[in-house]
Amino acid sequence: MEFNFKNYNPRNLTANINKEKIITIVSDKSFQKFFCFLFVVFNFFYFFFIAPPFSFPAGAVVEIKTGETLKEISKDLKDKKVIKSRLWFEIAVRISNGEKGAMSGDYYFEKPKNVFAVAYKITKADYGLFPIRTTIPEGLTIEEIANVLEKDFDKFDSEEFKSQAYEKELEGYLFPDTYFFLPNITSNNVIRIMNKNFRDKIATIQDKIDASEKSLKEIIIMASILEEEARTLKSKKIISGILWSRIDIGMPLQVDAVFPYIIGKNTYQLSLEDLKTESEYNTYTNRDLPPGAITNPGLESIIAATEPIETDYLYYLSDRQGNMYYAVSFEEHKKNKELYVY
Repeated sequence: MEFNFKNYNPRNLTANINKEKIITIVSDKSFQKFFCFLFVVFNFFYFFFIAPPFSFPAGAVVEIKTGETLKEISKDLKDKKVIKSRLWFEIAVRISNGEKGAMSGDYYFEKPKNVFAVAYKITKADYGLFPIRTTIPEGLTIEEIANVLEKDFDKFDSEEFKSQAYEKELEGYLFPDTYFFLPNITSNNVIRIMNKNFRDKIATIQDKIDASEKSLKEIIIMASILEEEARTLKSKKIISGILWSRIDIGMPLQVDAVFPYIIGKNTYQLSLEDLKTESEYNTYTNRDLPPGAITNPGLESIIAATEPIETDYLYYLSDRQGNMYYAVSFEEHKKNKELYVY
């Protein structure tokens, strides 16, 4: 046999050999079965041991207590549906952080994570706690503030918040504002921050309070009423003048704003019997200001309480659109009711 060395190219020979080997391997049915087997095993292993549980507590804060052993932590995380496999979590922790193990603290999980991601997060003390924006509108009560925070923060103890706030007599002294709290915020910290904000805001208008010759408590109680009785700063100041005048002449305040606080009914739901409700907050059966605030007022209402506009009016009312109508006499007031309310 003779070879034509002129046409000989070693690279062509190598390429042909490699292509033939690849074709042979790929077409080998036993290899295909083995690959499918590995694929099934891997998916089985991942689903039952590595993947996050279906009920993973996304959006929740999970606590790793100081002094807990790795086995205690893995049991706690499995009970809370954070991991499926205690064994693989413990293995992942040891691989990731050696003898140091998991780090204690509160961990925020925004979305589900597999067991290795959970282990890495906990061994690196990646708490994932970022401030959450929450808005407390003006005129909310302690009870209503608790409801807002309970919806915004999964771990927030609203009952503890209410208990502490009522015990410290802070109705009216928790300033409504937009806050940025961590997901693991405690009721005590919320109260401290909101009350400090209140004191900071009061400091900016202390000269107005001093000039009013009223105590801070009186101002806040009046402001809490104004918050519910009017919408604009001007109307609040006019009503402030009316209500302070009623107190000066010994006339009951006769404001309906107290009844949502007492019995949960607004102006348009009240009956004549409701107006006789026994309560020290009832401004129809008692003279002077109620014993405490009925809402947590904003700065505008507090300013209105310190700067009343003096008029000859003794009566006022608003229609369902919030338009205000004033009257000097009771007869004029009754006419306004017939024209604008009934």
